Amino acid sequence: MSTTLLALENWVKQVVEHTQADKVVWCTGSDTEKQEIDELLLETGDFKKLNEETHPNCFLHLSDPQDVARVEHLTFICTEHKDDVGPNNHWMHPEKAHAKIDDLFSGCMQGRTMYVIPYCMGPIDSPISRCGVEITDSAYVVQNMRLMTRMGTHALNRIEAEGHFVKGLHSTGELDPDRRYIMHFPEELTIKSYGSGYGGNALLGKKCHALRIGSYQAKTEGWLAEHMLILGLENPQGDTHYIAAAFPSACGKTNLAMLIPPEGYVQDGWKITTIGDDICWMRPGEDGRLWAINPEAGFFGVAPGTAKNTNPNALAMLYKDTIFTNVGVTEDNQPWWEGLDDKVPAMDWKGNPYDPEVGPAAHPNSRFTVASKRCPTYSPKAENAKGVPISAIVFGGRRENLVPLVTQARSWAHGVLMGATVASETTAAATGAVGVVRHDPMAMKPFCGYHFADYWAHWLTFDKDGANLPEIFTVNWFRKDENNNFMWPGFSENMRVLEWIVNRVSNNVGAHSTALGDMPNVQEFNLNGLDGFSRDDLNKLLTVDLNGWKTELANTTEYLNGFGERVPDALYKELDNIKSKLN
Repeated sequence: MSTTLLALENWVKQVVEHTQADKVVWCTGSDTEKQEIDELLLETGDFKKLNEETHPNCFLHLSDPQDVARVEHLTFICTEHKDDVGPNNHWMHPEKAHAKIDDLFSGCMQGRTMYVIPYCMGPIDSPISRCGVEITDSAYVVQNMRLMTRMGTHALNRIEAEGHFVKGLHSTGELDPDRRYIMHFPEELTIKSYGSGYGGNALLGKKCHALRIGSYQAKTEGWLAEHMLILGLENPQGDTHYIAAAFPSACGKTNLAMLIPPEGYVQDGWKITTIGDDICWMRPGEDGRLWAINPEAGFFGVAPGTAKNTNPNALAMLYKDTIFTNVGVTEDNQPWWEGLDDKVPAMDWKGNPYDPEVGPAAHPNSRFTVASKRCPTYSPKAENAKGVPISAIVFGGRRENLVPLVTQARSWAHGVLMGATVASETTAAATGAVGVVRHDPMAMKPFCGYHFADYWAHWLTFDKDGANLPEIFTVNWFRKDENNNFMWPGFSENMRVLEWIVNRVSNNVGAHSTALGDMPNVQEFNLNGLDGFSRDDLNKLLTVDLNGWKTELANTTEYLNGFGERVPDALYKELDNIKSKLN
């Protein structure tokens, strides 16, 4: 297999010449190809077969111990003008960046096989989808891209028909942290990644294309590429609303995407289906609504914390056809991580006999890669070429105080301000100081491929004549009381907040106006079957601390000022509106 597209053929030839690869394999996505590469990985020791009875067709991969996470300090956005990337990104001029990383690629694939992976982010026939080609010398990357994207011949056919694609060049190099870079060239629709085999740095369809390059494509083409889950919420009448939600890390994003409603809701006929847990691409439809796809075809999830009591749907996916990275294993060769069950692991993620004195069995950022269709709540609508219509957009952070359980924006511009100023509090263990607020706008801090102020301005452009935009909400599951206990039960009970959100979208329930936005009328909020939680408790979660919010808005103003003159006036107007209401 090769290609009829001259631009692609010439690029592959140039890479072969530059890297001096021994052999070139064009990936087709076939089952035979998968089996052959699995066998190759087993031969080289990069894969270890797990217990075939309990985990058929599952494999364990152990990374280099110095290559286990994204490397934000080595991740660059490379544009002609530094001002275009903003203070939210590391910048390098394209000429300097190409020279630096091309020097590393020179001759790096001698003695190695070079794989050419044509892939499609999103359903093959969707107008919202975008295609790319990743060239890599890692068979592990090939098998992960097979699960995470629509990869192979069908993708290549679309690329040849369209005549353009995102170029991604990757090599594990020497896995030397001092010779490691992840470079993005949005103006050229190009990614170059060297020196890492970790998913976020090496699966170039994921964060690199779907968010950093994708957000730039979205700005220039008039759509949105977002770090959001997409879930479907079906009510007892059979109506389904789709919600897109953005949360920073450690805020329960995957749990919400696969949420199992409380028993009373299930009996009444409520259902949740999963379109995606990480990335959402949205485009205005002819009806003025935003229509969304999940550009990914799989889950690249964090293993620790995934258990029967936290996310049974996620756990149920992982007993077949899964790649586990940097987890421990039990005596009978089953994957294991902290929080999974009460078994005692035999080996740790470094391949050594497990010793709790040395460290955890699974790396805290250990992963599973599995096809979306394995999820019990998977929605076939995930393959809809048109996408699904978004009724509500939800922004959330992790705040121990101040931020109410749920608030609805008064307008699209107010909602954009809400998203732009999302923040989470850090802990003493992480920062040396308790309660330090770290802003993470739209949960896109590590992933926006251009200046945040321009990004917010782009969001504001969607509010125009003929638009029928989603309502915007903020949520906070993490408020604590004076005894440091969580005030809201969270997990499946978050369904109650989702119910209120879709009832607001459908105009089926009222709200009362506050300085921050519209909030639930306590008496109308569904608390049926929620033992040990009263309407007084709910009232506390919805109270606006006037003095606390005056301080918060002063900090917010200072934060926005840090992005300079490009910050849209509309955001400052919304801030002034809140300040006047607080006063």
